[in-house]
Amino acid sequence: MGKYFGTDGFRGKAGEDLRSEHAFKIGRYLGWYYGQKHPNGERARIVIGKDTRRSSYTFENALAAGITASGADAYLLHVTTTPSVSFITNDEGFDCGVMVSASHNPYYDNGIKLLNGEGEKMEDEIQDEIERYMDSAEDYIPYATEDKIGKTEDHYFGRNRYIGFLAGLAMKSFENCRVGLDCANGSAWMIARAVFDALGAKSQVINNQPNGTNVNDNCGSTHIEGLQKFVVDNMLDVGFAFDGDADRCLAVDENGNVVNGDKIIYICAKYLKEHNQLPGNKVVVTIMSNFGLFKALDNVGIGYEKTKVGDRYVYENMKENDYAIGGEQSGHIIFRQHAHTGDGILTAIMLMNVMIKTQLPLSILAQNCEMYPQVLKNVVVDDKEATLQDPKVLEVVEKCGESLGDTGRVLLRASGTEPVLRVMAEAGTDKEAEENVDLIIAAMAQSGHLVEVRKK
Repeated sequence: MGKYFGTDGFRGKAGEDLRSEHAFKIGRYLGWYYGQKHPNGERARIVIGKDTRRSSYTFENALAAGITASGADAYLLHVTTTPSVSFITNDEGFDCGVMVSASHNPYYDNGIKLLNGEGEKMEDEIQDEIERYMDSAEDYIPYATEDKIGKTEDHYFGRNRYIGFLAGLAMKSFENCRVGLDCANGSAWMIARAVFDALGAKSQVINNQPNGTNVNDNCGSTHIEGLQKFVVDNMLDVGFAFDGDADRCLAVDENGNVVNGDKIIYICAKYLKEHNQLPGNKVVVTIMSNFGLFKALDNVGIGYEKTKVGDRYVYENMKENDYAIGGEQSGHIIFRQHAHTGDGILTAIMLMNVMIKTQLPLSILAQNCEMYPQVLKNVVVDDKEATLQDPKVLEVVEKCGESLGDTGRVLLRASGTEPVLRVMAEAGTDKEAEENVDLIIAAMAQSGHLVEVRKK
């Protein structure tokens, strides 16, 4: 990861960590870089989407200004989802796509996600060059003049094409299905209902009144308890919760129980396997997926690859090995036959397809994938690498793993941005999981590496 761009773009507090001049320079570089790839004088074409945060308008305008100042054309999708930007970029042959969003973060944060011409997360090498330009004392990229200056175009109809694409993924009508949608006051606030209504569902929507400051505010996939109550109170068949830019989806079954990303992967992979549509008979998940998912996959004879945390690593593994489905417990699910990134609404449609084709409620489909109790503590240490290699710490980690055997596991991993180690254990009970986490933290303290255990 670079100075500004992490695994999911450039993200930070709007007006402090991420400012309009950052967006302008990103736009300047993108317009110039992709312009070089059109030697016959054709303009580069870059499409921009944004979520509902108040600051998104600032960054959208700054990006468009930078792009056009470098001689490229900017196409505005306005408020839309990250996966829709990915779809339109690839489907309509744009040079690249940009999404202004901080995903599941609170409204005062924002971010800039960059997508290449295939709608995939942009290559690290290009983002590294952008960072160098952003930090350079000299503005070495020429400004376009006269008729070489780019233009900004309204491309709102691109959203309608995306809605049509999603609706075409349903195997059957959703007629008579009672569906709850929690749009997190974010990007899905219009699109999700449009899709489900087009498919005939009896949709009921909550948190679809964005005001610029209420995105993810006690709603959506990070605060799913509201949807749980809504599904039960209104006797719905299923509920789906999205995050701010709708690249995540968590589900709620008819009894109000949460069906997280791990369970969604299990349900869909099992269905694909049963219909000979699971290439390599494997799924791709991260090291943070629940131990219960691995046990459930073992029980139905499905293999799995584990990657580092981050949906970009999941996608890279899927693409390299031609796997069909992968994702994260948080609800980033990738169906590679249909999308190049996580797509919350697409995930909801895929889960609905399984429910309708099997004629089984979500509670039954998820019942054989039981999540193990998990305890995760973030620990500040003096030196991440030294702690990870300390023999005494490693000895305790090994002993904890051996004591749990096939009834759980422990995991110790470093944060990519902070002097923090994440200590996680999964076991048969919360108490057992916490005891193992505390044993590992105690070993860090005895070795002199521990600074503090964070409360959250």
